[in-house]
Amino acid sequence: MTNQLPLTDADGEVRELTEEDFKNAVPFSALPESLQATLRGLKRRGKQQSPTKVSTTVRFDRDVLDAFRATGRGWQSRMNEALKEWLKEHAA
Repeated sequence: MTNQLPLTDADGEVRELTEEDFKNAVPFSALPESLQATLRGLKRRGKQQSPTKVSTTVRFDRDVLDAFRATGRGWQSRMNEALKEWLKEHAA
């Protein structure tokens, strides 16, 4: 077995997988039973009980979108909060 590169970088981003990565991959069934059980038992998010958000398409200026994305993970929620604040100040 060769020295394998880490799958993620310092920021936790997964790197592009190589042919070598695929050659060294093992099927889930080859993992120890205890690890399989642990992975099966991980809590997964289920369907939202009462959806509170609506999917839509909106166009934003590039600089606005880049500024929110630059704030990192959760930028869409922060953008939503900023829009809510604007609505409070600018009642219809």
